[in-house]
Amino acid sequence: MSKLDEKSADSNVVLADNLSLDEEHRNLGGAPIEDSSPMGKDVGWWTAVFLNFSQMIGTGIFSTPGTILRQTGSFGLAMIFWVIGFFLSAAGLSYYTEYLAMFPNRAGAEVAYLEQAYARPKFLLPVTFAFITVILSFASSNAIVCAEYILYANGQETYNEWTMRGIAIAAYGIACIIVIAHNRTAMWISNILSLFKVVILCFIVVAGWVVLGGGTRVEDPKSHFKNGFSGTNNNGNAMASAMINVIFSYAGWNNANNVANEMSRPVHTLKTAGPFSLGLVFFLYFFANIAYVAAVPVSEAKKSGQLLAAKFFSAVFGDYAGTRVLPVFVALSAFGNLVAVAIGQGRVFREVARQGVFPFSRFFASTKPFGTPAAPMLLKFVLTTIVIIGPPVGDAFNLIVSIQTYPARLFDLAMVTGIYWIRRRRAKAGIPRPEFRTWHIALWFSIAANIFVLVVPWLPPAKGAEPFSFPYWVPWVTGIGILVLCFTYWVSWMHVAPWLLGYKVCEEVVQLENGELSKRFVYVYHDHRGDAYRERLRLEAEKLKREENGSLEQKVDITV
Repeated sequence: MSKLDEKSADSNVVLADNLSLDEEHRNLGGAPIEDSSPMGKDVGWWTAVFLNFSQMIGTGIFSTPGTILRQTGSFGLAMIFWVIGFFLSAAGLSYYTEYLAMFPNRAGAEVAYLEQAYARPKFLLPVTFAFITVILSFASSNAIVCAEYILYANGQETYNEWTMRGIAIAAYGIACIIVIAHNRTAMWISNILSLFKVVILCFIVVAGWVVLGGGTRVEDPKSHFKNGFSGTNNNGNAMASAMINVIFSYAGWNNANNVANEMSRPVHTLKTAGPFSLGLVFFLYFFANIAYVAAVPVSEAKKSGQLLAAKFFSAVFGDYAGTRVLPVFVALSAFGNLVAVAIGQGRVFREVARQGVFPFSRFFASTKPFGTPAAPMLLKFVLTTIVIIGPPVGDAFNLIVSIQTYPARLFDLAMVTGIYWIRRRRAKAGIPRPEFRTWHIALWFSIAANIFVLVVPWLPPAKGAEPFSFPYWVPWVTGIGILVLCFTYWVSWMHVAPWLLGYKVCEEVVQLENGELSKRFVYVYHDHRGDAYRERLRLEAEKLKREENGSLEQKVDITV
């Protein structure tokens, strides 16, 4: 019996973890599948859980609840947004798991999934996603937050701006060194920091329960929950901003998908590790928000900005805890987030390089010298350093960071709708259903939510609530402009230049020194300059045909 016949109890479902390379209808024009990950198989169930934990629990739950309260106007609506954010993340997790079931041997998550969902127009999505991901995906915000809290913990509420920038660069540099030096050690450090963050949040949740039980010096904490929807804001822009902040706080529920090819059984692992990590984070977030408001009145919490967690610690444990102890927790949480994001983004960038659309692709696809994505991390470090030291802290920095928001939301929408394209294509080809298939309601909910956060930010904010000194729409227009530039480059590269210069863009698979597989593009001219390449292709095709015929004859002999 062939592997294609080895099915689960549902006769229409093939276990993706058992498919051979020949049976994978899942690499249309994409990066070549690496049957064995050059970075090893060091990711187990708990590591997958902790990778998700560590990216989700960064600084968001400590810094955004007060902002979300101000934007929604009421505690009741803010809590509804946190619940919606959970269901939106759960819906995203479900279709990511379906993508994983179809492409279990691919790292980089979005890179591979968008590449396969939108195989036509050829290379358009890989080119666009590659440049948006590499150029605009930097860790400057988290590095700066980490540096600020290190200074706060040291008692420096006012500090030299360049000192803060230097600490931010050092923090991100250490995170990059950890990821570059050794895969297993990086995973171990990420796991330890992730466990620490979970313990901190559990402590906050339990402290909140003690506050509600009257066991602290906070007077009448239950009165803070009266008239829960009083003051609700109805401004569309504020609502969208609040939802984006909630989404930011949950971001990272898919981090383990980035290292799927480093798992022995990726689908089996992530079908449970993903829901477990997201469910526990939702539980902690929900009750952490209740704990905050139990200790800090809503009116004061709205004015707290990014300091609501600090006010909670000060109200419950005293000023020293709020000004010295909490900053240590948040700084460690931010650093753990830097490590977890670096682990995932290193794989994303390497997968982008393996598609061949980025300059010096073979260099960035290599895992030399330590069997890690060293070259991608070095480039990430350089780009992040430029953003940290380049623009002045303020509107210029916020603009650079915000530019990536709109393209990211468009890619999220493309991810959801791409599921339907792949299902249709596989059905036409007679390919069996994958091991996991998400529900239509989850896809529709994701589509509606993504359209909401794409459309509503264009509505003007309330007077006095403008996020920047320049027009609020500048980051969105700039992000769209970059997408247009990517499209223009693709048209020039794939169509205009070949037409003008008389060549065709062909793709080849190359094997690197450590066994890594990557793609490269070859420009084959229509005149005599392309004869040698065409002859080589003809000889390789004949060799492949002979090998296939020999394999078929051997299979017939075995059957007989």
